[in-house]
Amino acid sequence: MEADVFRIGSGAGFSGDRLDAPGPVVDTLIAAGGPSAIIFETLGERTLALAQLARRSGGAGWEPLLELLLEPVLARCVRNGVRIIGNFGAADPAGAARLIAEIAARQGVGQARIAVVRGDDLLESAETVALLESVRCEPPLDGRPVAANLYLGARAIAEALDAGADIVVTGRVADPALALGPLVHHFGWDWDDWDRLAAGTLAGHLLECGAQVSGGYFADPGRKDVPDAHDIGFPIAEMTADGGFTITKAAGTGGCVTPATVKEQILYEVHDPAGYLTPDVVLDITGVTVEQVGPDRVAVAGARGRPRPETLKATVCYEGGWLGEGEISYAGPNAAARARLALDVLARRIPPGCAWRGDIIGVTSVFGDDAGRRLDGHAGAAGDDVRVRLAVAAPDRRSAERGAQEVLALYTCGPAGGGGVRTSVRPRINTASAYLPRAAVEARFTMLETSHA
Repeated sequence: MEADVFRIGSGAGFSGDRLDAPGPVVDTLIAAGGPSAIIFETLGERTLALAQLARRSGGAGWEPLLELLLEPVLARCVRNGVRIIGNFGAADPAGAARLIAEIAARQGVGQARIAVVRGDDLLESAETVALLESVRCEPPLDGRPVAANLYLGARAIAEALDAGADIVVTGRVADPALALGPLVHHFGWDWDDWDRLAAGTLAGHLLECGAQVSGGYFADPGRKDVPDAHDIGFPIAEMTADGGFTITKAAGTGGCVTPATVKEQILYEVHDPAGYLTPDVVLDITGVTVEQVGPDRVAVAGARGRPRPETLKATVCYEGGWLGEGEISYAGPNAAARARLALDVLARRIPPGCAWRGDIIGVTSVFGDDAGRRLDGHAGAAGDDVRVRLAVAAPDRRSAERGAQEVLALYTCGPAGGGGVRTSVRPRINTASAYLPRAAVEARFTMLETSHA
């Protein structure tokens, strides 16, 4: 008889992830039987600010792909008891919840109970705005805030599930909290059971980036080969009450789960292996072990935890002027020299008061620097098919447009043979961090009232 195992699958690792990924995960969870959940992690640091801007301009403030992500799996999850937890609420969790309720009604599962987690949006009330203004932001803000959100922990998610929610919609929460919440709900772990909270947080950390742990970010042909990368399977964690767990992936999919893929993801975005700070626990991974226990199955053990920080981190996004961009291609004999001349022309015509950066894609770009030192000193082979990219940071839209327009003018004014110009101008969002006292913040959930049941 199988021990009490709770399975959690990943349905998305970022906004824009593959839309066909959740289906095989849900199929695998249902086939395995037993309690389970699927998580959708769709928020990046700037995604919330973009969602706020979209909402202010009359658009939706939630994950743009929400319908396409959930429609294929929602009814099957509800009918088979697979709980859904997602931060796809972004800037408007209540709006996202109402949309999910509409989808559920269309699919004949209008009885689904949907909970909304609140408390992360610091611009939502005068009290939390005053709280934000009472602490220091780093770097100091030099623009108007457009979003300020706390990284909440797992407690409100667990409480919503305790209350009977089938679906939990959040805004900004710490990514691993999406998995820790259902684990605490299912196993009844205490909120000071640090080692189990650490194990659940580590499992969430391994799931939060979707296919990265099942070979996606790992693939490097000839060095680290990954089978059937075009059909890579998203991961599933199988957790037991003692905090031991196994990472595997959706059945019948490509990719691979090996000790190497798991180790890479364990270290992803971890600055201090002995003290990875989260809202729920301080995770220590220095004693973690991994072991291959079957095809695409890796057991993980040894996570340790310490009491959570007394402060919660907030990301503050604020207006940072405008960004104008332009690109133009040069190909054939002497193409790199013509591209360098194009950049020299652009540098002499940038509107005053603007910062800028120029790259030559095909010579140096990713390794380049804002000051252009690497490009100036680059004496490597000249490519015969290159693309000039100019980025202009301007205090106002008109200056950004003028910078981008200079790239377009290269068609006739610049070096010979330029083509394929693309330009764009958009608002620029800067970010800062702040830390607020935990006791001053209230994370809570409400159950959506629907008329579809």
